[in-house]
Amino acid sequence: MMNLPDIFEKQRAFFLSGKTRELDFRVRSLKKLSECITRSKDQILQALHTDLNKSDIEGEMTEISVLQEEIRYVSQRLHKWTRHIPARTSLALLPARCYRVSEPYGVVLIMSPWNYPFLLSLDPLVGALAAGNCAIVKPSAYAPATSSVIAKIVGECFAQEHCAVVEGGRAENTGLLALPFDYIFFTGSTSVGKKVMEAASANLTPVSLELGGKSPVIVDKSANVDLAAKRIVFGKFINAGQTCVAPDYILVPESLKDHLQERLVHWTDVCYPAGEQGYIPDYPRIVNEKHFDRLLGLLEDQKIIKGGESFRQTLTINPTILTDVFPDSPVMQEEIFGPVLPILTCNSITEAVEFIRERPKPLALYLFTEDKKIRDRIFREVSFGGGCINDTLLHVASSHLPFGGVGFSGMGSYHGKAGFDTFTHYKSIVDKGTWFDPSLRYRPYTAKKIRWLKKML
Repeated sequence: MMNLPDIFEKQRAFFLSGKTRELDFRVRSLKKLSECITRSKDQILQALHTDLNKSDIEGEMTEISVLQEEIRYVSQRLHKWTRHIPARTSLALLPARCYRVSEPYGVVLIMSPWNYPFLLSLDPLVGALAAGNCAIVKPSAYAPATSSVIAKIVGECFAQEHCAVVEGGRAENTGLLALPFDYIFFTGSTSVGKKVMEAASANLTPVSLELGGKSPVIVDKSANVDLAAKRIVFGKFINAGQTCVAPDYILVPESLKDHLQERLVHWTDVCYPAGEQGYIPDYPRIVNEKHFDRLLGLLEDQKIIKGGESFRQTLTINPTILTDVFPDSPVMQEEIFGPVLPILTCNSITEAVEFIRERPKPLALYLFTEDKKIRDRIFREVSFGGGCINDTLLHVASSHLPFGGVGFSGMGSYHGKAGFDTFTHYKSIVDKGTWFDPSLRYRPYTAKKIRWLKKML
């Protein structure tokens, strides 16, 4: 096991040297990271295939290209974000000017999950480095090949006192959480997120928690059903459903259910045709046997209209669609995080709103409708992290849109400017002039002074 306190103290000393605060240093760091990712692309794709059986195109589309776009976006705007931010100066403070000054927190910890192991390890790191921090990245032990590549890339780009990767499992996680980091950024399950927050409280360390939840899809009567089915299939079954913002279940009116189900089956057949012996070529596998068995347990006594085939030797479960699912079914009691899509009937928007509001706030919500009033009502009455109208997943791919949860689905946000802000403390400054010093605020308070103070305050 690495000497974690030693790495932490080296990073603390390097941060206090002031080097990471220099704008040119930050920009060069991001450029080096981008160049190293480009050189290592084949190794990254091979690692993703080894860990999760991701195809090259899926690895490129959902991990590498998104990360490179984030680095490009942040690098181009960093000079603007680091400027002092002017604030209005009230009459009572004159002569002065008010502004906010950005400063990095210091030494930060980034703990990442296994489902998008490359992207979700390094995307938060972009914000941390851009803000001028030192960082320790802890990839998931469930994706060891990708973890190894991340360690190699970071080791080539940065001195350990600036940025380091700690590989390993629970012992390393526990050791890291005992250290007095200035900020912790965690992506993973709600249950582990609670433990991270509890550990952080010992040092009053602020946290961002990117968690999960059961993200609903509402298909309204006015929706384009065929297009809705196509886009739901894309969002649900990419990465074998192991996506924190994947559609978790569908709410659809009884009158549309049969049509929607038929189109979901159609688009699943088109996008995921089975080859010999039922296997789907280049289809990601479930991360481990524990999760494989958990998902199979959720299928027991369920009505399957598509899929359900499983292959233990490869840990794959074909895209599966369930119908006639009840709210108290086991598949509705936990985040699925796999290629299983339940369909429930819900005959009015009021009923859909009540159903969602009775449950923990979801990380994402997807609404398929052509009715602006329904769209506005969902925005007004339902709390969720973010989402899409007439599509799925795409809101997480934009550096222009902050991404994060609410309630049990998380706290804090990142991507683009939001990522920079997450790892930045803003100091509020009153810069007072010395050329004039009105006596109003000083004792003794005469009747005349009090009259003027009342007017000004």
